Amino acid sequence: MSTVFLPTRILARNFAGISRKMAKIIKLDDDMIEKQLSMAAKSLQAGNIIAVPTDTIYGLAGLAQSTEAVEQIYAIKGRNTSKPIAISVAEVTDIPRWARLTVPMELLQDLLPGPVTVVMQRTAALNTNLNPNTDLVGIRVPQHKFMRQLAETCMEPIALTSANTSAAGNTIDIQEFENLWPHLDLVLDGGRLETTQAVREGSTVVDLSVEGQFRVLRVGCAYMSTVDILANKYDLTDITEYVIPNGVH
Repeated sequence: MSTVFLPTRILARNFAGISRKMAKIIKLDDDMIEKQLSMAAKSLQAGNIIAVPTDTIYGLAGLAQSTEAVEQIYAIKGRNTSKPIAISVAEVTDIPRWARLTVPMELLQDLLPGPVTVVMQRTAALNTNLNPNTDLVGIRVPQHKFMRQLAETCMEPIALTSANTSAAGNTIDIQEFENLWPHLDLVLDGGRLETTQAVREGSTVVDLSVEGQFRVLRVGCAYMSTVDILANKYDLTDITEYVIPNGVH
């Protein structure tokens, strides 16, 4: 597929009004979680992009059903628009609204919540301008209370991708993506995340779009446990031919 970049007019429009001020930094606090959830949800619903902690790395988040928010994410990252963005939902039971299941719900519940992105056929309910070049969508249910509560509060999926510029390394501390702060409305500071190299590699990405088989698309930090569940517990056929190396996003 040829490389496609956002037109200059889109970049200019998306950065207007958000590059003139620094993001508000909010240190997550269990005693203030309801207020902080409300602030984050209102920011997303206003069309803004925010930074959030997950169960692996820090991410950039916007409402998946908002085409303008999706465009902003690509512009902020300088990301090739042919590269898809995953969505994050609150519960495993939310997945069938956005993707067509080819595996038992029990299988998904064995993988999720956790550091795994499952790729499936999208449904018509999902924004057609999110990943328009593919009929697949990656879905996450992070093992992170705030992220799941945020999706629940917004009552719709959150477009979620790594908090870095395209081709840069993943981030586990908000200081590591300070260069992006001027383009964000909020930075939710969950502290320094797990420091192991495996976690820094992000989620394991597995294609479950074809019944009876799976294909690992990115090794990530949960490769061994994911393959064990899929191949040994559920007897799916591994058709993996090439896996995107860790660190490539």
